[in-house]
Amino acid sequence: MSSETTRLKMALLQPAQAQKHVTVNEALMRLDGMVNLVLQSVSVTTPPGAVLDGQCWGVPVGAQAAWAGQGGKVAVGANGGWIFLPPQRGMRAFVADRGVEAIHDGIGWSVGAMSLGTGGSGLSVGMAEGEVVLTSGATATTPVFIPSGAMVIGAVARVTTAITGTATGWRLGTTGALNRFGQGLGKQQGSWARGMLGSPMTYYAAEPLIVTAEGGTFTAGRIALAVHWLELRLPS
Repeated sequence: MSSETTRLKMALLQPAQAQKHVTVNEALMRLDGMVNLVLQSVSVTTPPGAVLDGQCWGVPVGAQAAWAGQGGKVAVGANGGWIFLPPQRGMRAFVADRGVEAIHDGIGWSVGAMSLGTGGSGLSVGMAEGEVVLTSGATATTPVFIPSGAMVIGAVARVTTAITGTATGWRLGTTGALNRFGQGLGKQQGSWARGMLGSPMTYYAAEPLIVTAEGGTFTAGRIALAVHWLELRLPS
């Protein structure tokens, strides 16, 4: 008889085994982490300073310290240390620092995957978010980028600190289409833009979101931004 389960490598109780509670408790710790799996990240290479029971991380290749040599596995926090489990093809997880789900393709996590064919192709969803701090001027290039090859569904924004200056409003867009995601937008804190495109647009080169003043210039202010897209995954 096997000594452990196939997928989560949980030790099985053996006949006349002593201290059965130890085996059962460790199995429960693994289940607590892996059921409805949430990965804090799949790209962070250094373990967090504090280990939280049940918190999980996708360990990337080249990880350091307590994760060294565990690339590709899921690190589950347990009793101040780590349990390392091998993910299986088809497993799903929410990747917290990316804001999207991922499917394991048998080699690594396909972040944003909505579908995953036997040949490796699939459809993925993606998003990027950030904040732009406005200073004196009429235009602000934001740190939020649309990646190459992305079919953009739309972009959203919210003024988190009121915009000051002579501008009467602002626009949100990209190079060559500065109002693609909105125009005539408000300056007050809490003003927002929901720029959903009637016809999704594919970008064949990476582009940043750009904020442009209308009727004047900016002096100060802050805007939180996000852009959402679809991508096609090539076959393996």
